[in-house]
Amino acid sequence: MTATPDLAASRSATGDLLRSVFRRHAAGVAVITACGAGGPAGFTATSLASVSAAPPLLSFGIGTGSSSWPAVSSAEYVGVHLLGEHQEELAATFARSGADRFAPPTAWHEGPQGVPVLDGVLAWLVCRVVGRMPAGDHRIVVAQVLVGDSAGIGSPLLYHQGRYRSLRD
Repeated sequence: MTATPDLAASRSATGDLLRSVFRRHAAGVAVITACGAGGPAGFTATSLASVSAAPPLLSFGIGTGSSSWPAVSSAEYVGVHLLGEHQEELAATFARSGADRFAPPTAWHEGPQGVPVLDGVLAWLVCRVVGRMPAGDHRIVVAQVLVGDSAGIGSPLLYHQGRYRSLRD
């Protein structure tokens, strides 16, 4: 079923409208990590995007009010982890405010450039941050891929209509 535009029922641009529209946009789930002054930091992101293949660049958004922003704001390197459908709890842990995200049962190790790398993910990358651009109450971070692995097995974890889902849904 599709929606036919009803211009008479349209709403003015607000944060609520934007959230309502993007709830209908299925997105892959990633966890971004960085090493900060207080130790490892990380957050769940659905804003991950491929930017360029030559050079290999990606981007993601992060709120400046996020507990991970201080680490990401000063990190030279970040980790990007694509989660599998079996990692819903990991996604929830990294999305939860006040959680000790790197405590057990989270399995991780120090990777290249000292970046926290999560175990058991579908794919991971370590990237060098090349830019941070203001975007409202967020920053868009652009990073160049340095090294990674895409050998994980399984299907991706998705986020749609406010819930984690799998391709079978």
